[in-house]
Amino acid sequence: MGPLLFGLVIVGGLAIVLIVAVLWGVGVYNSLTRGRIAAQGAFSGIDVELKRRHDLVPNLVSTVKGYASHEKQTLENVIAARAAAVRPNMSMEERLQAEQGLTGALGRLMAVAEAYPDLKANQNFLQLQGELSQIENRIAGARGGYNGAAEGYNAMARQFPALLVARLFGFQDMPFFQVDDASQRNAPVVQF
Repeated sequence: MGPLLFGLVIVGGLAIVLIVAVLWGVGVYNSLTRGRIAAQGAFSGIDVELKRRHDLVPNLVSTVKGYASHEKQTLENVIAARAAAVRPNMSMEERLQAEQGLTGALGRLMAVAEAYPDLKANQNFLQLQGELSQIENRIAGARGGYNGAAEGYNAMARQFPALLVARLFGFQDMPFFQVDDASQRNAPVVQF
């Protein structure tokens, strides 16, 4: 075998290795993209319920305000937490943190409401409290689906050799939607 033929074999072999590497990279890139889209789609299920909760908060605050007007700080905290949660153009992490703040503020509002027997007997309040409980349960279910999709995507993006493609193209980890405060882990309980 002459030197020219040997050189062509080497160049051909390198070309095949390069083609295989590019095809592998495209496949990994597409898999990462599918994983990210799946997690974003799962978050949209949470988003629907969060919007319902956001819409419910003003009615809940108004109802409580009529009975517990001297609980001004608690009511202001709920209003501020809602305003933070509906702020536009937030990153996913900022949004999740704002939603955790709103969940905590609503929990404190429900605790305050327990001290007012007339409020607890108000049909409008009971209905709103029941709706909030249902929404929180649906958020919890959707959160599980999102966290599972985010976990799958994050695991794929962190495994070698896919990690190389993820870093090269800027695939970032997706945050988990977690409840930090143990008292927030359960939906508000409707008590009669």
